[in-house]
Amino acid sequence: MTHAAQSLGQILRSRASRSGGDPLLTWYGEAGARTELSVSSVENWVAKTVNLLEEADVGPGSRVRLEVTRDHPEHWMSLIWPLAVWEAGAVVDLSDATPDLVVTGPDGPRAATGTPGYACSLDAWARPLVTLPAGMSDYTSEALAQPDAALPQPLLFDAPAWLTDDAAFTLADLSTASPIGTRVLAHPPDAWQAVSTWAAVVRGGGSLVMVASDDPAAAGRIAASERADILP
Repeated sequence: MTHAAQSLGQILRSRASRSGGDPLLTWYGEAGARTELSVSSVENWVAKTVNLLEEADVGPGSRVRLEVTRDHPEHWMSLIWPLAVWEAGAVVDLSDATPDLVVTGPDGPRAATGTPGYACSLDAWARPLVTLPAGMSDYTSEALAQPDAALPQPLLFDAPAWLTDDAAFTLADLSTASPIGTRVLAHPPDAWQAVSTWAAVVRGGGSLVMVASDDPAAAGRIAASERADILP
């Protein structure tokens, strides 16, 4: 197995060093809430999350069940986590296998696993949860306490990176999509499509607008205001 010439995290760090203030990820919630993260902001969240994973003894060979990404694929927090998991050398595992760590939305895991984990508030401004699901720690509070720089151990390029009960994808599979170098808007139908689009934008030097609403008229208005092309 081999490492990619550059991991997504390495590409992100390189972009941050050149043009850290440029917008990279903009999120629109159902109620119209808007959050915009610059390249440097995304890189900072990824680094903090890598350190959080290391603190939780997650590293090469570990499996992380990203229920938050599966259930809320358009949310900006959901897109931070896959990059961090892969930079930690771990695998996103959405199968029924018992994970080493589970990451959920504010309601906690769908079924009790007995596995430690983090709950994401999904708040537009990353405010912490007031009430935590049983057995879960608050992602925002724990991540913000982490250092701003990490020592990543990127996942091997052709190693399994994304597992479900029906399929397995590698980082090489992610790289097959054409890089996106423009500002685009997406409402992904599922988590893999969301992450694939996100990876193409990071690799291509583009900028992504994610919308929670599936209303085409709303998407059109947002695309016009954000000067973004709507992805099919």
